[in-house]
Amino acid sequence: MGRGAGVGADRPGPAKGAGGEVAASGGGVLLAPLCRAYPPGAAKGGGVVRGLRYHLDLVYELTKKELKVRYKNSALGYLWSVLNPLAMAGVFYVGLGLIIGVKVPRGQDYPFWLLLICGLFPWQWFSNSVNACTNVYIGNANLIRKVAFRREVLPLATVLNDLVHFAVSIPVIVLFLLLARHRPTPAWLYGLPLLVLAQFVMTYSVSLVTGALNLFFRDLANLVQIFLQMLFYMTPIIYSLQWARISAYRRWLLINPLASLISGWQRLFLEGRFALGMWQLAMAYGVAMLVVGMLIHRKLEGKFAEVT
Repeated sequence: MGRGAGVGADRPGPAKGAGGEVAASGGGVLLAPLCRAYPPGAAKGGGVVRGLRYHLDLVYELTKKELKVRYKNSALGYLWSVLNPLAMAGVFYVGLGLIIGVKVPRGQDYPFWLLLICGLFPWQWFSNSVNACTNVYIGNANLIRKVAFRREVLPLATVLNDLVHFAVSIPVIVLFLLLARHRPTPAWLYGLPLLVLAQFVMTYSVSLVTGALNLFFRDLANLVQIFLQMLFYMTPIIYSLQWARISAYRRWLLINPLASLISGWQRLFLEGRFALGMWQLAMAYGVAMLVVGMLIHRKLEGKFAEVT
């Protein structure tokens, strides 16, 4: 249990509104079923399992409710998670492919528009999660002040929510692959879950840090927006890592942790093969970032209730 999220039945309960529901201020997620008292004795022998089960339930309920709330009054609902990257792909294809005349190098058996689609969907998962998690603690300030739970579950639920949206987009990617006369291969059976794991670890790691630091430096949310815009063009999304004619350029690009990850997705979708080296590099980056992210988060979380 991290500092600032103590254990015990005598901890203050959540502030209740009409109907006994608890609203995360600014978050828009009603958390009445989730804010029950922390299991008594969770810090003692036998209580660890109960505490783990409690937090797993909490993550599940938070993710489920966020999925419901996000598109509650939207006519298109989950279609927006597909339409947004498709619209971006259309803009880049018209601007770069048709007007400027960017073409896929010889030897690459895929159209430029398909490259865009295969890179933009994984990018959307990362950027949406980091953006949302940067404000996740501020948006749930009331919950943090009054309920004892592991703070890490809030960004975890957000990242899982965006993972669900990414999973919904997989059939759409397959459809466009089939239109371009590409098809899934047996490598997808293990490549998809392994790349999802690497992206989840990397995304969650960054989200932990931005969410925690934004409580203390409120300008960080704006800086994250700028950083994501820069990172987009530094990552092989609208181009391929293989297009770099000089190997030194590829090595410089691979300093960016997302470069190996997005390249792994592109090779799986476009070439039907699992790039083990890219995955290993992405996973190594992700694990290192997770360790650093957890250390920073644990150091700061004891002061969360004071600054929210």
